[in-house]
Amino acid sequence: VYFPAAKHAAGSVVNCTYINIPQAEKTHAVLLSKPFWMWGAEMGINEHGLVIGNEAVYSKIPASLEPALLGMDLLRAALERAATPREAIDVITSLLEEFGQGGNCYADGSKMVYHNSFLIANANDAWVLETVDKQWAARQIRDVYTISNCLTIGAQYDLASEGLVDLAIQKGMT
Repeated sequence: VYFPAAKHAAGSVVNCTYINIPQAEKTHAVLLSKPFWMWGAEMGINEHGLVIGNEAVYSKIPASLEPALLGMDLLRAALERAATPREAIDVITSLLEEFGQGGNCYADGSKMVYHNSFLIANANDAWVLETVDKQWAARQIRDVYTISNCLTIGAQYDLASEGLVDLAIQKGMT
Protein backbone atom coordinates (compact mmCIF):
# COMPACT_ATOMS: atom_id res chain seq x y z
CA VAL A 1 0.00 0.00 0.00
CA TYR A 2 1.29 3.47 -0.86
CA PHE A 3 0.61 6.51 1.35
CA PRO A 4 1.78 9.90 0.03
CA ALA A 5 3.61 12.48 2.11
CA ALA A 6 1.19 14.67 4.04
CA LYS A 7 0.92 17.63 6.39
CA HIS A 8 -1.29 17.29 9.47
CA ALA A 9 -3.04 19.80 11.70
CA ALA A 10 -1.37 20.66 14.98
CA GLY A 11 -2.80 18.58 17.81
CA SER A 12 -4.20 15.88 15.54
CA VAL A 13 -3.95 12.18 16.35
CA VAL A 14 -3.36 9.07 14.30
CA ASN A 15 -5.49 5.98 14.87
CA CYS A 16 -3.03 3.11 15.15
CA THR A 17 -4.24 -0.49 15.38
CA TYR A 18 -5.39 -0.31 19.03
CA ILE A 19 -4.56 3.15 20.38
CA ASN A 20 -4.29 6.75 19.19
CA ILE A 21 -1.02 8.69 19.34
CA PRO A 22 -0.16 12.28 18.48
CA GLN A 23 0.22 12.75 14.75
CA ALA A 24 3.44 14.19 13.32
CA GLU A 25 3.12 17.59 11.67
CA LYS A 26 4.52 16.08 8.44
CA THR A 27 4.68 12.46 7.32
CA HIS A 28 6.90 11.04 4.57
CA ALA A 29 5.60 9.05 1.62
CA VAL A 30 5.73 5.30 2.36
CA LEU A 31 5.27 2.03 0.51
CA LEU A 32 4.21 -0.69 2.96
CA SER A 33 3.64 -4.44 3.06
CA LYS A 34 0.91 -4.70 5.68
CA PRO A 35 -1.81 -7.00 6.97
CA PHE A 36 -5.25 -5.79 5.86
CA TRP A 37 -6.63 -5.38 9.35
CA MET A 38 -4.04 -3.19 11.04
CA TRP A 39 -2.63 0.30 10.71
CA GLY A 40 1.02 -0.81 10.85
CA ALA A 41 3.19 -2.82 8.47
CA GLU A 42 5.58 -5.76 8.46
CA MET A 43 8.05 -3.99 6.19
CA GLY A 44 8.31 -0.88 4.09
CA ILE A 45 10.33 1.90 2.54
CA ASN A 46 9.92 5.66 2.59
CA GLU A 47 10.72 8.46 0.15
CA HIS A 48 14.20 8.87 1.71
CA GLY A 49 15.27 5.27 1.01
CA LEU A 50 14.82 4.24 4.64
CA VAL A 51 13.73 0.60 4.88
CA ILE A 52 12.50 -1.26 7.96
CA GLY A 53 11.54 -4.90 8.49
CA ASN A 54 9.92 -6.37 11.60
CA GLU A 55 10.08 -9.78 13.26
CA ALA A 56 8.27 -11.19 16.29
CA VAL A 57 10.56 -12.09 19.19
CA TYR A 58 9.89 -13.95 22.40
CA SER A 59 11.59 -13.53 25.76
CA LYS A 60 11.37 -14.60 29.40
CA ILE A 61 9.34 -11.43 29.97
CA PRO A 62 5.79 -12.05 28.72
CA ALA A 63 4.38 -9.76 26.06
CA SER A 64 1.17 -7.90 26.90
CA LEU A 65 -2.31 -8.46 25.49
CA GLU A 66 -3.29 -4.97 26.73
CA PRO A 67 -3.93 -2.52 23.87
CA ALA A 68 -0.80 -0.53 23.03
CA LEU A 69 1.31 -0.11 19.89
CA LEU A 70 2.05 -3.20 17.86
CA GLY A 71 5.57 -3.57 16.51
CA MET A 72 4.10 -3.03 13.07
CA ASP A 73 2.59 0.28 14.22
CA LEU A 74 6.05 1.34 15.45
CA LEU A 75 7.53 0.40 12.07
CA ARG A 76 5.03 2.47 10.09
CA ALA A 77 5.34 5.45 12.43
CA ALA A 78 9.13 5.37 12.01
CA LEU A 79 8.92 5.25 8.22
CA GLU A 80 6.44 8.12 8.18
CA ARG A 81 8.46 10.29 10.61
CA ALA A 82 12.17 9.48 10.04
CA ALA A 83 14.62 9.99 7.17
CA THR A 84 17.60 7.99 8.52
CA PRO A 85 18.11 4.78 10.51
CA ARG A 86 19.16 6.70 13.66
CA GLU A 87 16.06 8.90 13.40
CA ALA A 88 13.94 5.74 13.02
CA ILE A 89 15.47 4.27 16.19
CA ASP A 90 14.64 7.50 18.01
CA VAL A 91 11.03 7.45 16.75
CA ILE A 92 10.48 3.79 17.65
CA THR A 93 12.11 3.96 21.08
CA SER A 94 10.41 7.20 22.12
CA LEU A 95 6.98 5.84 21.13
CA LEU A 96 7.80 2.51 22.79
CA GLU A 97 8.80 4.18 26.04
CA GLU A 98 5.76 6.46 26.06
CA PHE A 99 2.99 4.13 24.86
CA GLY A 100 4.41 0.61 25.23
CA GLN A 101 3.85 -2.33 22.95
CA GLY A 102 1.05 -4.82 23.21
CA GLY A 103 -2.23 -6.05 21.88
CA ASN A 104 -3.42 -9.09 20.01
CA CYS A 105 -1.34 -9.75 16.90
CA TYR A 106 -3.97 -11.87 15.11
CA ALA A 107 -7.10 -10.66 13.37
CA ASP A 108 -9.04 -13.92 13.63
CA GLY A 109 -9.63 -13.76 17.39
CA SER A 110 -6.77 -16.12 18.29
CA LYS A 111 -4.65 -14.72 21.10
CA MET A 112 -1.05 -14.07 20.07
CA VAL A 113 1.35 -11.56 21.62
CA TYR A 114 5.04 -10.92 21.17
CA HIS A 115 7.82 -8.35 21.40
CA ASN A 116 9.57 -7.03 18.30
CA SER A 117 12.88 -6.87 16.49
CA PHE A 118 13.59 -4.52 13.60
CA LEU A 119 16.16 -4.27 10.81
CA ILE A 120 16.51 -0.58 9.95
CA ALA A 121 18.66 0.57 7.02
CA ASN A 122 19.36 2.94 4.19
CA ALA A 123 22.18 2.92 1.61
CA ASN A 124 24.71 4.22 4.17
CA ASP A 125 23.79 2.81 7.57
CA ALA A 126 22.04 -0.21 9.13
CA TRP A 127 20.91 -1.16 12.64
CA VAL A 128 19.13 -3.97 14.42
CA LEU A 129 16.75 -2.87 17.20
CA GLU A 130 15.33 -5.38 19.68
CA THR A 131 12.51 -4.58 22.09
CA VAL A 132 11.02 -6.26 25.16
CA ASP A 133 8.11 -4.43 26.76
CA LYS A 134 9.34 -0.80 27.00
CA GLN A 135 13.03 -1.80 27.05
CA TRP A 136 15.26 -1.90 23.99
CA ALA A 137 18.77 -2.39 22.65
CA ALA A 138 20.22 -1.40 19.29
CA ARG A 139 23.33 -2.52 17.46
CA GLN A 140 24.87 -0.92 14.41
CA ILE A 141 25.43 -3.46 11.66
CA ARG A 142 28.98 -3.43 10.35
CA ASP A 143 28.79 -6.30 7.87
CA VAL A 144 25.99 -8.90 7.71
CA TYR A 145 23.18 -9.51 10.18
CA THR A 146 19.94 -11.46 10.32
CA ILE A 147 17.00 -11.48 12.69
CA SER A 148 14.49 -14.20 13.42
CA ASN A 149 12.10 -15.03 16.26
CA CYS A 150 14.67 -14.66 19.02
CA LEU A 151 16.74 -11.94 20.61
CA THR A 152 20.25 -11.77 19.12
CA ILE A 153 22.08 -8.67 20.38
CA GLY A 154 22.88 -9.85 23.90
CA ALA A 155 25.46 -7.60 25.56
CA GLN A 156 26.81 -6.33 22.23
CA TYR A 157 24.65 -3.26 21.87
CA ASP A 158 25.63 0.25 20.85
CA LEU A 159 22.53 1.93 22.32
CA ALA A 160 20.08 0.81 25.01
CA SER A 161 17.18 2.00 27.12
CA GLU A 162 18.04 3.41 30.52
CA GLY A 163 16.64 0.53 32.61
CA LEU A 164 17.67 -2.37 30.39
CA VAL A 165 20.60 -3.71 32.42
CA ASP A 166 18.74 -3.32 35.74
CA LEU A 167 15.77 -5.24 34.35
CA ALA A 168 18.01 -8.04 33.06
CA ILE A 169 19.66 -8.36 36.47
CA GLN A 170 16.30 -8.26 38.26
CA LYS A 171 14.93 -11.04 36.00
CA GLY A 172 18.07 -13.17 36.38
CA MET A 173 19.03 -12.89 32.73
CA THR A 174 22.69 -11.97 33.13
